[in-house]
Amino acid sequence: MPTYEYRCLDCKRPFEVFITYADYGKVPVVCPRCKSEHVHRRIGRVRIARSEDSRLEELATDFGDPAALEGLEEDPRALGRMMRKMSQELGEEMPPEFDEVVDRLEKGQSPEEIEAALPELSEEGGLADDSGDF
Repeated sequence: MPTYEYRCLDCKRPFEVFITYADYGKVPVVCPRCKSEHVHRRIGRVRIARSEDSRLEELATDFGDPAALEGLEEDPRALGRMMRKMSQELGEEMPPEFDEVVDRLEKGQSPEEIEAALPELSEEGGLADDSGDF
């Protein structure tokens, strides 16, 4: 059953209503707080389903050119943005440590500083690779 977002024009509160497709437009919508029927439908966020191929194609467009990868070693913020975008495009669940590292990179902390602050990440089972680097 779809969820529809509304806002009460009397008490100004947003709320959601579950209505079947068959009942939409036929059943009156009432504010759960003040019981007013004076409500306005809001358009919620729209999600677009994309195939894995289209996500990988976008990554290739963004990062396929070697020039796009230049300077990442010197710019932790750019490295963090790249890592976050790749994670979002691949759509895979990442461990909380990943977000911690990317947040720190986006704030300008170098990989060496992150490794010193979070030594458990460079141990077995962390985000580091076999060389001890991120």
